[in-house]
Amino acid sequence: MTTQYGFGKQVDYAFADALSRVTAALQAEGFGILSDIDVAATLKKKLGHDMPPYRILGACNPPLALRAIEAEQSIGLLLPCNVVVRQDAGGRVRVEFMDTDAVLKLVDQPAIAALATEVRARLERVMQAL
Repeated sequence: MTTQYGFGKQVDYAFADALSRVTAALQAEGFGILSDIDVAATLKKKLGHDMPPYRILGACNPPLALRAIEAEQSIGLLLPCNVVVRQDAGGRVRVEFMDTDAVLKLVDQPAIAALATEVRARLERVMQAL
């Protein structure tokens, strides 16, 4: 599963297990979770809308984030790296990653482009570890 702005795959884990495995794989690549947005719970609370589990994890690798901010002060508008763990209507669990190469091409700067490629490689390793 690939889009112009992300990549990912279907996994053979229950939702909660997938969430734990993604978090652990991110940690192995130096990423911590800065934010965890439970979209399904929020839409249920605010709109009374039921939907399958859907979480957005804001992942950050502090040394890489520092390099990005030092190269481009406004880069925070494009951080952190979002990772979506969701269950579709058929019960399949999918994990999707922001494509940093695509998103950071918005910043026309060689240092950022190189950093985006490095981050994407780490996120691809996370995906392969699942």
